[in-house]
Amino acid sequence: MAKERTKIKYSVQMTFVTIFSVFIAVTIAMLNIFPTTSARDIVFSSKQSSLMGRTSVISASLSALEKLSGEGVSQVMSLIGADSFDRIVVTDQEGTILYDTDQYGQTGDSEKRANIVFSALGGKAVFSSHYSGRAFQSRAAAPVMSYGGVIGAVYIYENDTEQAALINSIQLRLRGISVLLGVVTLVVICLFTTALTRRIRELLQGIRIVREGDYAYRVAPAGRDEVRELSEEFNEMTERLWETEELRRRFVSDASHELRTPLASIRLLSDSILQSDNMDEATMREFVTDIGSEAERLQRMTEKLMKLTKMDSNLVTERSRVSLKKVAERAVHLLKPLAEEKRVSIHTALEDDGVILASEDDVYQIIFNLAENAIKYNNADGDVFLRLSREGDEVVMLVEDTGIGIPDEDIPHIFDRFYRVDKARSRARGGSGLGLSIVRDAVKTNGGEITVEHRERVGTRFIMRFPLCLEDNET
Repeated sequence: MAKERTKIKYSVQMTFVTIFSVFIAVTIAMLNIFPTTSARDIVFSSKQSSLMGRTSVISASLSALEKLSGEGVSQVMSLIGADSFDRIVVTDQEGTILYDTDQYGQTGDSEKRANIVFSALGGKAVFSSHYSGRAFQSRAAAPVMSYGGVIGAVYIYENDTEQAALINSIQLRLRGISVLLGVVTLVVICLFTTALTRRIRELLQGIRIVREGDYAYRVAPAGRDEVRELSEEFNEMTERLWETEELRRRFVSDASHELRTPLASIRLLSDSILQSDNMDEATMREFVTDIGSEAERLQRMTEKLMKLTKMDSNLVTERSRVSLKKVAERAVHLLKPLAEEKRVSIHTALEDDGVILASEDDVYQIIFNLAENAIKYNNADGDVFLRLSREGDEVVMLVEDTGIGIPDEDIPHIFDRFYRVDKARSRARGGSGLGLSIVRDAVKTNGGEITVEHRERVGTRFIMRFPLCLEDNET
């Protein structure tokens, strides 16, 4: 039953564009707000310093008068030249205006003046500034003190449009630059995400094609980023899937062929018995014996296939400290009758310190299979050598023979399943082409490695290396 897919709610491209759009919008807002805010704060500080300093000067100049009057204030103001602001007002202690540069009310500042002047008559220096977008409207007031008492107040008003226009100009330029950069950035992001998602879609399409069984499909890696690495990993994965599928097909084909041969023999022999009405007892016994032999061959082949399946499933086998010398001696003891029958001599040179961490059954099967092959495919009056030694942190086991040898073109394939060097002679000796595959898988499963090479004169040498097991290595 096919698993229901989760529907895509948000595409990668839309997610990227949305995230970057929000980021750009926030960045643009910050670029437009903070510079203009900082500029306004600088102007406010400058205005405060300028107006408060000017009110202090006027207040100090007027404090020389014991009592403020319109004529006296006018004289003092004419002397100090206080005419650089939009409006300057001087009042007495009652708040009556004694001097006002805006006699006709052109500044429109009368409404807000009263509160500030009232605070100044209370003995406080006051400053306020407001940015309307078109102008900086700044106000300052200070008391006029004489003999420790307040005799009046000075009020200054300034409406600065020049600096406001400058800030507006800066703000407009920043806004234009920000919008332009935002549009360019969005276009770049859209192009980038389009290219990225296109590569991802190609990879996704490749996954779907491979899922349908086309293991030969490959994607074309592009770029120099993680997506390229992902594409290369995908291609390696599909390559392994293709190799695995080819091995599976070949395995099924070879297994079917190998099983078909003894089954055909059994069927042929049984049909011969059934179709012969006058078959003598000796011939029938011979046929039945042959049927039994073929059945035993089928059983051996099935057991080997089950062994390979167990190894392929990566089942964890229980490991313990195994003495290669003892296992080799046991295998040699059981193979002596076969060696005597084939007229082959077995020679051993086994050191005592060859202890490894492995499955004892696997180790026995490795040595037994290699030694049995060395006997079966040897020449009459030939020799088989089993050598065990220690090299540094490794235990090395050699199985050599003086037999028929292996051709160079066959050496790379001898560990393949169902592969035979001499198919006719191998089948005649009861071989299935699975023994060396089992040996190789068992060696690898127990942490070792195996190689094969020609001997100096005749025969073949199998070399196995296992990590040496010390006392503290046992787990």
